[in-house]
Amino acid sequence: MLHVLSPTEARILGVLIEKSKTTPDAYPLTVNSLTSGCNQKTSREPVMTLTESEVQSALEELRGRTLIMESYGASGRVLRYAHNFAKVYDVPAAGMDLLAVLMLRGPQTASELRANCERLHRFADASTVEAYLEELADRASGALVLKLPRQPGAREPRWTHLLCGEPVMESANPQRADAPSASTAELELRVEQLERQVAELRATLALLVGE
Repeated sequence: MLHVLSPTEARILGVLIEKSKTTPDAYPLTVNSLTSGCNQKTSREPVMTLTESEVQSALEELRGRTLIMESYGASGRVLRYAHNFAKVYDVPAAGMDLLAVLMLRGPQTASELRANCERLHRFADASTVEAYLEELADRASGALVLKLPRQPGAREPRWTHLLCGEPVMESANPQRADAPSASTAELELRVEQLERQVAELRATLALLVGE
């Protein structure tokens, strides 16, 4: 059974996969460049503010599970890090890229994933993305993604990764902030009943006075 990643570990792996495709000349990454990639303000959800020591600590955990590899690169002076994700998780390159974007940007629809994966892997259409996601969800060794319930008003369901464990599911019918609570609704009903009783008493009194 694969180890459940922490959010920091998932962010690091996502960045390593992303940068191996988008900036191959700078890959493998130093701790400094990896920290910057983790803390990007764009293309990241949620935005993080990790320190180099936090990144270094997470790298030690990942190294112990062979999810990353260390090297000194061409300069031979600065330690650099590369991922070993596809081999450890036994996924195809396209599936790895989808997981990376999910780790970096959070839950997304197949259409959003296709657009956000453009620099990593070009998918022909959203249905191709769906096919890879279904494959990742139906793995005999354990699902790596999950299709979330469709949100009200949404055209497509979103997908999320399971590398950090099962997600906390949102309530299917969350109570609106302006919706009355159970106690408020009960109070309103009692007021309505009292108003009706008062109206009936007034009508009865009017008849008695008239007599």
